[in-house]
Amino acid sequence: MFGIRNYGSFVAAIVIFQLVPGPGTLSILHATARSGIAAGLGAVFGTLLGDMLYMIAAMVGLAAVMQAHPALFQCLQWFGAAYLGWMGLQLLRQQAAGSQAAAATRQNAWPYFRQALAVSLTNPKVVLFFVAFFPLFLHADASSATLAVMAAHVTILCLFYQATLVFVGNAIARRLASLRVASALATRLAGGVLLAFAVRLALDNR
Repeated sequence: MFGIRNYGSFVAAIVIFQLVPGPGTLSILHATARSGIAAGLGAVFGTLLGDMLYMIAAMVGLAAVMQAHPALFQCLQWFGAAYLGWMGLQLLRQQAAGSQAAAATRQNAWPYFRQALAVSLTNPKVVLFFVAFFPLFLHADASSATLAVMAAHVTILCLFYQATLVFVGNAIARRLASLRVASALATRLAGGVLLAFAVRLALDNR
């Protein structure tokens, strides 16, 4: 279907990969818990834009360039690890929400969009993932249009899943909103997980 080989398996693989939590998922859940649906959707679109840029890069051959110049790939990995670690430390140091000024800031989705986009773009392994993933479901005579259709499938399915995370996460966050301890714990948990992702990325880069 659509020129994609093993179409059902292709769709199932995308869904399974989405169910595995990563830095992007964490950014979306954190934005939603802190500032509601608008902020969560801002993080969703930031994540999707980052993934889309990497899919385009994979289709035009950036992955081949990065494989030919491993120093460039390694620099991007170290930058990604440092950025995720910095975000984690910021969250660990952050006080529980409460002031009116903070509430006003948290209503703006734009910072969460930028944060999620940065998290997505500082994970250069994504471009190599798409280069390894797409050929599994391509026919030998597939055209560039088939790649575009595959990228569209990834984007649409990810949008549906991540938007669902936002609405479910917002419902849970509203129930916990009155619990200051839960809010502080969630913020620190998010910081700790980001630090863990940073350490893992750094270790993989050794």
